[in-house]
Amino acid sequence: MSRDTELVRYANYMGEPDPTEPSLASRLRLAVVRLNRRMRAQRTSSTVSLTQVSAMSCLGKCGPLTPGELAAKEGVQPPSMTRVIATLEESGLVSRRPHPTDGRQAIVELTEQGSAYLRAEVSAREAWLDLTLARLTEQERELLSRAAEIIDRMAGQ
Repeated sequence: MSRDTELVRYANYMGEPDPTEPSLASRLRLAVVRLNRRMRAQRTSSTVSLTQVSAMSCLGKCGPLTPGELAAKEGVQPPSMTRVIATLEESGLVSRRPHPTDGRQAIVELTEQGSAYLRAEVSAREAWLDLTLARLTEQERELLSRAAEIIDRMAGQ
C-alpha cells in the first residue's frame, strides 16, 4: 500500500475534525510527553545528566565506539560529545582506550560502574512502571501491549 493511500485511509478514519476535541496526534503527543516526564522522575540520581545517560545507553546498546561515532549516533556535534565523554570518564562511568588501527582515534566504552549505573536507572524506571501497570485491568494491559508494538514501529520509521 502506498504512502498516499495510507494518508487517505487515515484522513477517512479521522473524519471531520471536531474543534472542541483534540486530535489523535495531539492526544498521543501529550500522553507520550507526560509518560516520559514521569519516567524521568524515577531516576536514581541527578548527578549524571540526561545527555550523559543517553550517551551511556548508546554505548550499552552499540558497544564501544569512537567519540565521532557516538556523537553521530546521538545527533550532537563532536566537541559536545567530547565534553560529555570527559565528564563520564572523570566519574568512572566510561573509559577510553587507543583505537587499534588509527592512532588519532580513541575507543570509548562503558566501565563496569557505568553498566551498573545504567542497570539501576532502568530498574528504577521499570519498577515504577510495573507498579503503575499492576493498577490497570488485564484488558488495559493487553491494549497497552499492542499499543507498545505500534508505537515502537512508529518510532522506528
